[in-house]
Amino acid sequence: MQHSARRTLIGIIGGSGIYDIDGLEDRQWVKASSSFGEPSDDILTGTLLGQPMAFLPRHGRGHKIPPSEVNYRANIDAFKRMGVTDLISLSAVGSLKETLAPGRFVIVDQFIDRTFAREKSFFGRGLVAHVSMAHPVCSRLGDRLQQAAAVAGIDAVRGGTYLAMEGPQFSSLAESNLYRQWGCDVIGMTNMPEAKLAREAELCYASVAMVTDYDCWHPEHEHVTVEQIVGVLVANADRGRALVKATVPLLKDDAQAAGCGCRSALQHALITAPEARDPAMVEKLSAVAGRMLQP
Repeated sequence: MQHSARRTLIGIIGGSGIYDIDGLEDRQWVKASSSFGEPSDDILTGTLLGQPMAFLPRHGRGHKIPPSEVNYRANIDAFKRMGVTDLISLSAVGSLKETLAPGRFVIVDQFIDRTFAREKSFFGRGLVAHVSMAHPVCSRLGDRLQQAAAVAGIDAVRGGTYLAMEGPQFSSLAESNLYRQWGCDVIGMTNMPEAKLAREAELCYASVAMVTDYDCWHPEHEHVTVEQIVGVLVANADRGRALVKATVPLLKDDAQAAGCGCRSALQHALITAPEARDPAMVEKLSAVAGRMLQP
């Protein structure tokens, strides 16, 4: 079964400050539907520079949902049902490298998943699938974000490993030092299983990690005030909006999009024989895997 081209619809998932973009027209909050429960919030739809957009607050408006309780499956499924093709994740992170100071952005290309209390797959008993996560983000989207950062004058590093921890507590000093020994660059609580689910849904997914502070390993960390961290958060939101706005024209008519491998991630991933598939699971996965489940 071959993948067919789809019109680009850009999805953005992150904090509420990212959505207040100048020039976003025809704003409308739309009730999001999913067969995996309730998404974090309604989805804000609109048009930016002539390009359709969809924004979802990962923790809900007002930041009501902790990382471990985000319904990641419902969020990704809802985006898929809306027709989103390219999904950009923006999230606050701690830095595990001296060179990644607060205020820097990292266009992540690898993850280490240390979460343990979350549903990590759309598939299960009755319909089994295994997708590759060797390269867990879309390199095409990463390229466009890198180009957009240069245009917007944003200090962004291309490539880095994101350690996804369960939370909601932050790391102990011993854990922080361990992750540094592993060669991780940033640490956060939200990009897993988000990236895994986006791959299962055949969405192009890229992650922009926005550094707010050094993790507790840094000897100067204890001297950082809450006011300073909030100041970085506000500045990062400003830069995050600028990055999104600069990225839109690069994705609007991207000639490489149709042939992107992310959009055919399920091509050889479904293991369960057609005659053995649970009809209820087939129905539940009608959006995520519908391309591969059609007769």
